Amino acid sequence: MMAPRSRSARVVFGFDMETDIGSWTPFYKGVVEGTPRLLALLAGKGIPATFFFTGDAAQQHPEVVRTVRDAGHEVGNHSLHHETMGDEIIPIPGIKPLLPEEIPGRLRAAEALITRALGRKPVSFRAPRLWGSTALVRTLEDLGYVADASYPMFFYGKQLAPYHPSARDWRRSGRMKILEIPNVADMGMRSRDAHGRDRDLWPQFRTRGHEFVMRRLESFARVVARERLPLVLCFYFHPWEFAAMPQGLIRYGEGAILPAKFIVKHCGAVALRELARLIDGLRERFDARFMTAQQLAADWR
Repeated sequence: MMAPRSRSARVVFGFDMETDIGSWTPFYKGVVEGTPRLLALLAGKGIPATFFFTGDAAQQHPEVVRTVRDAGHEVGNHSLHHETMGDEIIPIPGIKPLLPEEIPGRLRAAEALITRALGRKPVSFRAPRLWGSTALVRTLEDLGYVADASYPMFFYGKQLAPYHPSARDWRRSGRMKILEIPNVADMGMRSRDAHGRDRDLWPQFRTRGHEFVMRRLESFARVVARERLPLVLCFYFHPWEFAAMPQGLIRYGEGAILPAKFIVKHCGAVALRELARLIDGLRERFDARFMTAQQLAADWR
């Protein structure tokens, strides 16, 4: 059963501008090689997106920041070095969140580097690994951010549409000015994973194909329709997905990593092709209206 065409969706594409393979490496091949391919695709489809840069990515590659800006897209903040800034949702050995008192300094440092490259202050944010928190959102509010695209719907599962969070608990609706934008997941399925990751739609656009994702979106749209909520689809992608990534052991420095196969599957040409088909599917089946995180925050008001 397809989602009714009358259910027009607002769609936010967010690209997390970080080092390759989820910041498990120190390389920026994706930022350098993947970004131009993405910009060409988005220009051809006539849609805007938000590119969330880490401060380090902006410092290392300010020319990419300016190219994204000049192409008409939004540049947002994605932390300083892809450090986890909020509450842990999936345990990762050796990776722990910053202390709440560390967050303001890190955000300001990242913002300063992005502002230097961009020429203006970013006003949208996404937390690395979608680890958000009340302390983080309150700091973003204090710094004047208008949108935070950090809420992992697959994990918390309560918020199915954008909302203004509570200053006491960012996962609940409240009176803060900042708009919290949940990242879409298939909330119409019964999860078999302790953390709900099988509901998450990343990176299935390239590992299983755009049509698989469209079916999951139709499932989600039916849930949203039953709840009589507006249909907003926020996605997270990465530029390294659109450049060829190593398929085996990656050595650097004094160590090496072996990414799970699904992490690097079909990066490059296949990912670009499937993203193009996903855009077409969103327009055909959901009458999609694409916008940046900042534009959605303004539209929500």
